[in-house]
Amino acid sequence: MPSGPASQPGSANTFGQLPSAPTGSDALVSHGVEGSGKSVALTFDDGPDPRWTPQVLALLAQHHAKATFCEIGPLAQRYAYLTKAIVADGDRLCDHSVHHDEQQNRKSVEYNIHEIIDAKREIANAAGNAAKLVYYRAPGGDWSPTIRGIAGANHLQSLGWSDDANDWRRPGVYGILRNINQDLRPGAIILMHDGGGDRSQTVQALARLLNQLDAQGYGYGFPA
Repeated sequence: MPSGPASQPGSANTFGQLPSAPTGSDALVSHGVEGSGKSVALTFDDGPDPRWTPQVLALLAQHHAKATFCEIGPLAQRYAYLTKAIVADGDRLCDHSVHHDEQQNRKSVEYNIHEIIDAKREIANAAGNAAKLVYYRAPGGDWSPTIRGIAGANHLQSLGWSDDANDWRRPGVYGILRNINQDLRPGAIILMHDGGGDRSQTVQALARLLNQLDAQGYGYGFPA
């Protein structure tokens, strides 16, 4: 079920603030798409990457499609021109941590604050003043109440997915498309990757997927 924007506990929050306990929408992870109608949300993790991100952006532009890019903080800084290009194209940014630690919830509160808040700062600085970070996606979907609470206290909606391409496994172009089509439906949040390794299969699959979605009458939205 889609959730609304994260409520902001307490008074004005500062980087590193942790609420006593997440409540309401802070305790939820988004799995739906804004608005109504036949649309999906495309999301891309682990970038930006100087080889693959420009190819993804070019395909999206050809199809007038929008997407959300879940960036690793240091990579966002290293390739700030790509982070800015994402924003310039009207796409959204998502905090995807500093180190992509898929066992983050086993670590201390201080470690989790560092992973979420320092990455948020790095991505925001790379993007410039016009950018707004809306989401946090835990690496590997490694959620906990503490992680959701830190994200919500710092104005980041926890972002999940409902349709996993499993493209990081490199199952082949048609394997990626098969994975997506298994769970494709209006309101799906589709997880793909524009970084973290060789994404040539992802780019080829994305080209075919966008043609398919256009032919099936899908629109492109942002996660709720």
